[in-house]
Amino acid sequence: MIKHENKDTTKRPKFEDCIGFIDEEINKRRGKWALSSLHWMDYDDVSQIIRIHIYEKWHLYNPEKPLAPWINRIISNQIKNLIRNNYGNFSRPCLKCDAAEPGNLCKIYKKQCSGCPLYEKWERTKKRAYDVKIPLALDDHAHEVRSISFESGIDIEKNIKVLHKQMKKILKPNEWIVYEGLFIKNQEEEEVAQALGLKSNEKNRTPGYKQIKNIKKKIIEKAKKLIKKGGIDIL
Repeated sequence: MIKHENKDTTKRPKFEDCIGFIDEEINKRRGKWALSSLHWMDYDDVSQIIRIHIYEKWHLYNPEKPLAPWINRIISNQIKNLIRNNYGNFSRPCLKCDAAEPGNLCKIYKKQCSGCPLYEKWERTKKRAYDVKIPLALDDHAHEVRSISFESGIDIEKNIKVLHKQMKKILKPNEWIVYEGLFIKNQEEEEVAQALGLKSNEKNRTPGYKQIKNIKKKIIEKAKKLIKKGGIDIL
């Protein structure tokens, strides 16, 4: 006797019958779309793109499983893709660099400029595409690119770790304490001065401010020389 396997008889609902639910789930994610600088694409456009994508993938939905998780996975992936394609792939490396400071400043090069090899490569290979993709100024870079995965040929986080390791080899003990405090632990200069036991005889001056300033200057010069000599693999 031939036994027939029980086939799933659960029918997949029609896309048209679920459009109201789909729109509700899409609207819940409105806050995830942070690229207000894209004047040609608002969340209504994003919603339509996601809606079309869900429609094209509808035949892959398994009706035996809940619909909401499946839809939300598509929504999340599409939002990430749109942000990455319109911004993340072309943004400055400074946005994920530990040396970057507010106001387009840099702890190593004073300002974010082509003096940095990473910035120079971005300027040479991606800036033009960035200018086309993002024609308006961004007021809050950190907010715009939060949780974005950058897909480029440069592993910035890895290179920063290499830089820290190389700097530890060439810095004097007191210089390393300052470097580690300011550029790795993000401590205030006063905290670093206290760690070194520095004091100030001048009124209204942060303890050890002159010493820290001089040490920081030496550190920056050594970092520049290290990068220029190829002491760190930046490419």
